[in-house]
Formats: sequence, C-alpha cells, structure tokens
Amino acid sequence: MRIRLLRRRGLIAAFLGAAAWPLAGRTEQPERTRRVGVLLLWPENDPMARASVTAFAQALGHLGWIEGKNIRIDYRFAAGDPNLFKTYAAELVGLMPDVLLADASLAIAALRQQTRTIPIVFVNVSDPLGQGFVKSLARPGGNITGFTAYDAPLMGKWVQLLKEIAPNVTRVVVIFNPNTAPYATPLNRAIEAAAPSFGITATFAPVHDDAEIEEAIAAEAREPGGGLIAFPDSFNVAHRAVISAAAARHGLPGIGTPDFPRAGGLMSYSFDTVEVHAQGASYIDRILKGANPADLPVQQPTKYSMVINLRTAKTLGLTAPPAVLALADEVIE
Repeated sequence: MRIRLLRRRGLIAAFLGAAAWPLAGRTEQPERTRRVGVLLLWPENDPMARASVTAFAQALGHLGWIEGKNIRIDYRFAAGDPNLFKTYAAELVGLMPDVLLADASLAIAALRQQTRTIPIVFVNVSDPLGQGFVKSLARPGGNITGFTAYDAPLMGKWVQLLKEIAPNVTRVVVIFNPNTAPYATPLNRAIEAAAPSFGITATFAPVHDDAEIEEAIAAEAREPGGGLIAFPDSFNVAHRAVISAAAARHGLPGIGTPDFPRAGGLMSYSFDTVEVHAQGASYIDRILKGANPADLPVQQPTKYSMVINLRTAKTLGLTAPPAVLALADEVIE
C-alpha cells in the first residue's frame, strides 16, 4: 500500500507539473496586437489631419496602447470626398479591425453600410440621434457611440458673435454642402430663427465646388452689410482656404470652425476639433478592454473656445470689442 501511495503521489506531481508548463508558457507569450481603423475627413497632408492623428495616438499611448507593440492603427484620409469615404470604409472594414474611429457624419454613414457588428466610435458628428446613428444619447443601443459636435443652439451663438465683432452686418449667407451635411436642416433653422433678434436676415447657399463658393460669396458682397457663416461640414473644412480667400477678396466678415480663422477667415467659436480625437481614444480604450458601445453614452462638448484673426479684422476695418477679445482663447495677429 505504501508503494502504491508513493507511486500515485508521483503521478499526481508529474501531472500537475506537466499542466503547469503550458500555463507558464502562455504567460510569456507576447500580448496580442489589437487593430484599429481610423477614417478621417481631412487630406493626409493637411495640418489638421496631422494634429488629429498625433492627438489620437498620444492619447492611446497614455492609456497603454503603443503602436507597433500591442496595437496597429490603419488610417484613411477622405479629404471631404463622399466617394472616398465609401471606398476607404470598405477597405478598413475589410481589414477586420477590433474597433473603428469615424471622423464626421459621412464617415459613420459609410462605415455603417459596411458593418453593423464592429464597434464604431465617432467624433465631430452633429445630431447623431436625428441622423439615426444611435437610439438615444444615454444608451446608443447598437455598435456606434462617440462624441457629438455642433448643435442648434450653438448656431445662434455664432450669429450673435459675428454681430458683436461686425455690427454693420445686416445679412449673412450660410455656405454649406447638402451632400456632406445631412444634419444641415436643424442647424440652418436655428440660424434663421436667431438672426432677426440681431437685426440680420439669413440666406442659404448650397455649394458643391470652388466655383459655387465664389459665386455665393460674390453675390452676398454686392450690397453693403453682408456677412458669412461657413457651415460646420466636412466640405467646408476641406475647402476652408478657398472660402476664407473669397471672403477676404470680397470683404465679408465671417465665422466658422476653428480652421476657418487659421486659414485667413475672421473668427470661430467651437470645441477643440483636434482634442476630440483624444477623447475618442478614451472610448477606443474602453471597447478594447471589453466595454460594449451600446452601453457607452454619447458625450456632448462641455468646453468651447474662440479664435479671432486680428489681421483679417484689420483688413476688414473691424475692431474686436474688448469683451469679445476677452473670450478669445487664440488670437492671430
């Protein structure tokens, strides 16, 4: 009995030892590389694209996701082109990523056509509920969640600030591309509703190319009191240099997204459209660690900043009131 017991103990020890080897081996295996697809609205060589990529990658790095170590990021740059959004969405989904980052409404729409299962985190998107991307802001309910952009009340603030810095404005033309701004209707209605309280009438100019931009701005400038609102859509972002140059050429004060005054326009009032990519990284991290996008609430901007181009103001013969300058987070001189 003693011999049999010893033999049995020996077999048990050998079995446990053998079972322990695979476990030890597994703990020494390199961490599985996760894959993220990113669909951005800017051209690849655009400074805004580079800044957004940097902010996103740095935020992921702070969360422990290091490119080339435990994560691979595939970027595509659609340059505001609806066809490129569709092409690149198909490419990214074909790579079978663990999660996708979508910059702008066209990016979500294109990616959603390709997948209803891969998690999608969006940034810079207006009215995701109205566009049908989520079931509610508190509980999105599907494979899509993220961070909203411009809402209707903010458009009224744009009208107010433009009037404060350019008190002679009595008319504004709102430049937008209906093909890249499916959320335009509620935002344009907000502009139209707010304008009369500031002694302004608003007209709306759908544009699709540089020639139509020039035509709309030239028409607005034929009479005194004209102003410009560069609607927050991916087309206007991609064509901001054309819009700001035409506005300067025709002497129109205007307001738009932060890249507008940086390209030579007058002013902007907005959340940080680059920093929001770092916020997107926080949801990417949570999803990679097991969170369900259906349970991650859609978040709205909580901080806004103003950019004023004083060089442009001087060219237009405008002086920014001290109260407005006090609100400015960035002044271009």
